[in-house]
Amino acid sequence: MPGGGLTTIGFDADDTLWQNEQFFRATERRLVELLAGHAGDADVTARLLEAERRNLAVYGFGIKGFTLSMVETAIEVSGGTVPAAVIAEIVAAGREMLAHPIEILPHARETLERLAGSYRLVLVTKGDLFDQERKLAGSGLADLFDAVEIVSDKSATTYERVFSRHGDGPGRAMMVGNSLKSDIVPAIEAGGWGIHVPHDLTWVLEHVEPPLGSPRFRQIVHLGELPALIETLE
Repeated sequence: MPGGGLTTIGFDADDTLWQNEQFFRATERRLVELLAGHAGDADVTARLLEAERRNLAVYGFGIKGFTLSMVETAIEVSGGTVPAAVIAEIVAAGREMLAHPIEILPHARETLERLAGSYRLVLVTKGDLFDQERKLAGSGLADLFDAVEIVSDKSATTYERVFSRHGDGPGRAMMVGNSLKSDIVPAIEAGGWGIHVPHDLTWVLEHVEPPLGSPRFRQIVHLGELPALIETLE
């Protein structure tokens, strides 16, 4: 059969189906401006990344953890003297991110519509449950998925569980996403296909080397190329 026995396709959400990272970058620039009187641009950015890295195990992925990391950064770079008004602006910036309209990426809808019915489509996304549910509802894409998995992190074990629960196991499944670290490498480690769709912006903590030696790794320019790629798999 087309797709070499493929029955299940997992899709990442943020920066694969809709825009996400650009809003984090814009809010980070706003933080740099707010703290200009306390530290230089590079220092604020570095301290924020350090706080995010430190807080992942506590707050997980998502806007709420990012907002708390910005608050911590403001307190740290100011030596505890940051005005309450600045903290209020940081919290407001996080709230604005949580209310931002969903911007679907090119080719996302038509690709899902083309594959739906021929394969089991599973949305596999990590982050805050409430925010991810909000974005999925706002995207208008929810009805195209056979299942939705919102997870705290993505690992080979995650994909083994998800593709066994909603499909015929990882060996007959594919994961499509923009993050090599979260979407591609662990899916291949689980025994599935990993299809990388690069995005112009990728969070630095998601950077790893592509698994070029794997026979189950592919890269496409955009989602519109996915159906044709599937046809070539043996």
